[in-house]
Amino acid sequence: MADIYETTVVCDKCNRKTSKSLVIKDGFTLRTWECNGCNKKYFHPLDLQEYEGFKELKNKTFKVKLRLVGNSYAVSIPREIIDFEEEFNRELQELINITLEEPGRLSLFFNKKLGKIY
Repeated sequence: MADIYETTVVCDKCNRKTSKSLVIKDGFTLRTWECNGCNKKYFHPLDLQEYEGFKELKNKTFKVKLRLVGNSYAVSIPREIIDFEEEFNRELQELINITLEEPGRLSLFFNKKLGKIY
């Protein structure tokens, strides 16, 4: 099936052809069509759906338990976060990267490419 991004979109405001462009928001690359006449932007519906799902999860606070497992501590990752990652065909690695960014703040990276390697 062809992707809608491969079609030509005409602006519904000024009836001109739009040009394709990319917008980066919170680390997401959103495909858009932009009208050169009135500067109106149209976002790709799938990209917008993914971004809205991310914003919804980002605004949630999850309470998770810290458990002692052997000589290490373990934290469970809520299923909603794992489902979000899997829904958009991201491959989850068996091993993930974790960094201590500052006192009291840890970061987990599911994707090798996103994780900072020190």
